[in-house]
Amino acid sequence: MIDRATVERIKSTADIVDVVGDYVHLIRRGSNYMGLCPFHNERTPSFSVNKQRNFCYCFSCKKGGSPVNFIMEKEGLTYHEALLHLAKKYGIEVEEQELTDEERERQSLREAMFVANEWAKNKMERDMQDTDEGRDVGLRYFTERGVTDAAIKAFHLGYALDNGHELTDAAKKAGFRIEVFKSLGLVGTSQSGRDYDRFRGRVIFPILNTSGKVIAFGGRDLKGGLAKYINSPESELYKKSNELYGIFQAKASIVKEDKCFLVEGYMDVIGMWQAGLKNVVASSGTALTDGQIAMIHRFTENITLIYDGDAAGIKASLRGIDMLLSHKLNVKVLLLPDGDDPDSFAAKHTPEEFRQYVAEHETDIIRYKAQVMLRSVKEDPQNRITAINSVVESIAHIPDQVARDVYVQECSAILGIPETTIAKSVARVRFGLVEQMKKERSLKNIDSDAPQSTNSPISINNNVLTPNVDLRPRSEKGADRTALYLLEKEVLKYCIRYAFVPFCSYEAFDEEHPEASPEIVDLDVIQYVEEELIQSEMQFSVPVFIQIFDIIKNLRFDLNRQLETYETELNTKYDDLLKKGYDKIAESDMSIPKIEKAELELKKELSESRENDLRLFLKEFAVRELCSHEDDKVRRIATELSFDKHHLSNIYLKGGSSETEEEKLTVLLVRAIDEWKDEIINQKIKEVYNKLKEIAESDSVEEIKDLQNELASLMSVRKEMGRIIGDRTISNRKI
Repeated sequence: MIDRATVERIKSTADIVDVVGDYVHLIRRGSNYMGLCPFHNERTPSFSVNKQRNFCYCFSCKKGGSPVNFIMEKEGLTYHEALLHLAKKYGIEVEEQELTDEERERQSLREAMFVANEWAKNKMERDMQDTDEGRDVGLRYFTERGVTDAAIKAFHLGYALDNGHELTDAAKKAGFRIEVFKSLGLVGTSQSGRDYDRFRGRVIFPILNTSGKVIAFGGRDLKGGLAKYINSPESELYKKSNELYGIFQAKASIVKEDKCFLVEGYMDVIGMWQAGLKNVVASSGTALTDGQIAMIHRFTENITLIYDGDAAGIKASLRGIDMLLSHKLNVKVLLLPDGDDPDSFAAKHTPEEFRQYVAEHETDIIRYKAQVMLRSVKEDPQNRITAINSVVESIAHIPDQVARDVYVQECSAILGIPETTIAKSVARVRFGLVEQMKKERSLKNIDSDAPQSTNSPISINNNVLTPNVDLRPRSEKGADRTALYLLEKEVLKYCIRYAFVPFCSYEAFDEEHPEASPEIVDLDVIQYVEEELIQSEMQFSVPVFIQIFDIIKNLRFDLNRQLETYETELNTKYDDLLKKGYDKIAESDMSIPKIEKAELELKKELSESRENDLRLFLKEFAVRELCSHEDDKVRRIATELSFDKHHLSNIYLKGGSSETEEEKLTVLLVRAIDEWKDEIINQKIKEVYNKLKEIAESDSVEEIKDLQNELASLMSVRKEMGRIIGDRTISNRKI
């Protein structure tokens, strides 16, 4: 366990922009930062990071949260493990009791796999440097290939000793579970049931994720075996289609240069890195995937593919073009001189020469494809048609209309085809692609788009309505389709965003001493909502909403404790500012009346600024606590409701109003509660109306009369609610 003070220190120290920046290239947009979501593949940035509130949110996949939650989601860690991850990042010392054997056994498999990979990487690094075999075979190979000590260290290159069970025995001796090493592909089992080292006798290329954790290994054979390279199998940590070799070492340079070079192999990355071109990654011999492209796109929109200049290189350069273009990337291709790969070319040239070669020879991917395909099919009309259609297909994958038009013009000149003909063909293909995307999206969301109704009984007591049962649909999908769920969610949203912000005041009279002056009672948002629910005998019907509401109420003790410290710091800060301001005014040449006026204005300005700081603290307190809560459901809902792309409905912006949601809070919150009450009444009316229809043909005159009276009473209450809410035409509501 981590003590509470350390947990609070970790949470307060971790900066969301800094944490997310390890995974995503962020661009400043007003007071927020935007980037491509690291949790799903997307082409248009929808991932927003709010530095002030210290949390992030994706408007598309709805994932995000505080730094703790972000690390949990991204690294697949538990709450406790994410805290340790951030503590390590920020150098915060955490004292924990030594794990017992039983506790170690209960550790998550994922964390155990990370630990095993890190241990194996360190061992193979040491074995290459500290053993005769390692130096004579592994280190010698890298040295002969021109790999420097700096590159060996940066890429954690190593060597697996050529012993059938060296690593296996060492892992057992260190207390590891061999099953973990087998799941990682480091240890295999022979037909006779004997464990053996899979990477033995190979130089090792550890594969790191964007945060620098070892997720897999690549091993190159040095003895002329059948398999030149073997790689770790896919595991809980490693999904080949979503990873790029060298991304950890390259990400900072990719952002700095706003460009990424994509090559094929491990040594190509290392060779270019050594030559000073550090913004380079490799697909490790696999066909380029959407996941890999999306990873690059998080750091830059500019990518150059580098291939050998032979026939195989030309063929490889044409793979994956359509996928790259559909991700809104600016794609170029660079063919090296025949006989050179990126590693060998980088070894022969200085970084300046390499950059100059890139500038002079890289070609726009569409133009390149049109030229290459036309050159290869000049004499064959049928193949020429196929080639032209292929170019048209690629142009159609470009999302931007202007870019498509430019390429249509260029390819018309290159291919010798009228511009209108190419434009029509592109439009036809584009239409098909868009329809296909719509169909896929529709199939994906078909379950969640189907509304689910609930016929939950509602009781009425003294004209105050309370749901008797949990009105949340049993299926999580479509839960937000029920009216009550949505209305309760709206009220909870304001509770989360403005929990402890002052809301209203009222006069409280002492019934025992009516002659006494009334006491002025101030209520913040959460107190006001609680009072409203108590007086109306209402409650949230969704269990997690009840949980969040209770958590917020229970935060008051922590709020008061931290508020006292914060106000002390605030007073010190503004007293200092006031003193400096007075000193500056005193040094001026103003007359005494002007000095007095300037001092009053300064005092007023600083007082308002202090009040704003205090209000911001109160406003953000619940948000910070809830968005880093250890309960996953609480965190997820709090994050979603805290970070809204459009805080204020267009209804309230009519007439040119530019008031913020916070400025309209007294209207919005009261209205949200009234609409919630109104919906409860409406559901009760539906229930009574349905009962009337059921017994309309019966002889139960008294029962019918009672229901009619109840319905009339409810209709009267609803009419009054409609008058309060203001803009509803009650008579048109369907029942």
